[in-house]
Amino acid sequence: MSRRHATLTTPLGDLLVVADGDALVGIYFPEHWHPPVAGSIGVEVVARDDELITRLGVELDEYLAGGRTTFDVPTAPTGDEFQHAVWAMLRDIPHGATTSYGELAARLGDRNLARRVGSAVGRNPLSIIVPCHRVVGADGSLTGYAGGLERKRFLLELEGAPVVAQARLF
Repeated sequence: MSRRHATLTTPLGDLLVVADGDALVGIYFPEHWHPPVAGSIGVEVVARDDELITRLGVELDEYLAGGRTTFDVPTAPTGDEFQHAVWAMLRDIPHGATTSYGELAARLGDRNLARRVGSAVGRNPLSIIVPCHRVVGADGSLTGYAGGLERKRFLLELEGAPVVAQARLF
């Protein structure tokens, strides 16, 4: 099986889904901060008849309808050792809970790693499945999210997580 991609339509907008072999390697929102590099997502555009992408579509639909709290689709994100350590911690954040960059850094043994943790969180290639939306500022405020703060708010509210009110910029 080759590297391939498809677009899944969701209430959060169209998601670009990238699979390689029998695992997902990327899920990207429109205007994603770190989208895949042009030419790296594969040449074959597939519809929802791809077994893996179909399975993801079902799991996302269940999650967005409030009926799923974890994902079972196989994943194989590309990243360095530090990023993989951070992404593993993201998967451990319970549905409906949040944590901060500093707390994740402390779990790694050094609160001074908070910026580096933030960078790894921001480069998470598996939005929603690896729940980077559950990471908030030290005061509980919504902070950067590759899919945009409104999507982050939506996902946290969907999960029943506490969301600190944010001042609107306009």
